[in-house]
Amino acid sequence: MSKQVITILGSTGTIGVNTLDVIARHPDKFEVFCLVGHKNIQLLLEQALRFQPEHLVICDSASLDQWIALGFSNQYRSQTGKTLEVTGQESLTTVCQHEKVDTVVAAIVGAAGLFPTLRSLEAGKRVLLANKESLVLAGRFMMEACLKAKATLLPIDSEHNAIYQCLPADYDIKQPASHGVDRLILTASGGPFRTLPLSCFEQITPAQAVAHPNWVMGRKISVDSATMANKSLELIEALWLFGLPATSLSVLIHPQSIVHSMVEYRDGSVLAQLGCPDMRTPIAHVLGLPNRIESGSARLNLAEIGNLSFEEPDLNRFPMLTLARQALHKPDVLAPVFNAANEIAVDEFLNERIGYKDIYAMVSECMASFADRAVDSLDSAFDLDQEVRAHARQSVPEFSR
Repeated sequence: MSKQVITILGSTGTIGVNTLDVIARHPDKFEVFCLVGHKNIQLLLEQALRFQPEHLVICDSASLDQWIALGFSNQYRSQTGKTLEVTGQESLTTVCQHEKVDTVVAAIVGAAGLFPTLRSLEAGKRVLLANKESLVLAGRFMMEACLKAKATLLPIDSEHNAIYQCLPADYDIKQPASHGVDRLILTASGGPFRTLPLSCFEQITPAQAVAHPNWVMGRKISVDSATMANKSLELIEALWLFGLPATSLSVLIHPQSIVHSMVEYRDGSVLAQLGCPDMRTPIAHVLGLPNRIESGSARLNLAEIGNLSFEEPDLNRFPMLTLARQALHKPDVLAPVFNAANEIAVDEFLNERIGYKDIYAMVSECMASFADRAVDSLDSAFDLDQEVRAHARQSVPEFSR
């Protein structure tokens, strides 16, 4: 059996590192064609030496210059006896659409991951999606490209992957009602502030916000987990991925992060996917399809865990979910606004220019300001994205400490 040939967009991030961990466990099944990174060139070199791809893309121009100045390509050649083609961001489409590539892992964080993901779908590739923003910013256009090119789009996020595992194998997003699906229930840990008194929210620091109790993630995603912006993005993403109306999408707090999501059927049955909180499990699931392969994750011991608890989210504690509900009813416009404003607000918070509660305030203000806009093309979606970012940056002094 021939190996599955893979390009990994964002190989030095959390998803990329975990994907390579799974791949390393199955050298007979997978081959890395290209690794795509941004600034962490030392880790990129280590990954390249281990997996020996044909191509390496460094999206940050200064980091590419540093790679060249440090002679990393010569170091690679001296250690492997091979030549590694190293290029900049202009090669992203090529490494995604290359005829050798079967699968593209889309794990570049933020709106920067949209275009390479879209180009992969247009080429009919099997895309393993971990980039929420692609569907949030341009869900309609992403799904149209997927259907037109007969590409395969598989979710890596634990929640969407759990839903995917609980749906019928022949599930058709164009006719979801025919499968008897009534509701999708996305679970959320509640993050680090699930029980923190609301009176303390004014003093929350970036260090506290990035300290997730269950998952090891990047700084931006960790803050999104604390505010539940990540769950908000996941609701929007689920709208596109599974074709159900906004009224059929819900969120439930589950602090143990063992039940990753659930699907409720018309007959009253609820199917859930359970597992230890380890990103390698959903990654291994989609990499191995239609088979199940070893992920490296610990085995789930329910007797040891003892209890699984669930609660409705407190919207006073997690007001971003209220904004997400608004976005679900006008996703082409309000979803991109939510995403762009949140990216800017989180960045400003992490750099300690605004407070934790100001993240919600900035996103809410942006959604109100752009509610009447229309999006009828990918270009207009990107124009809106850029306008929202500029607007959010300009509004920072209003929220500054």
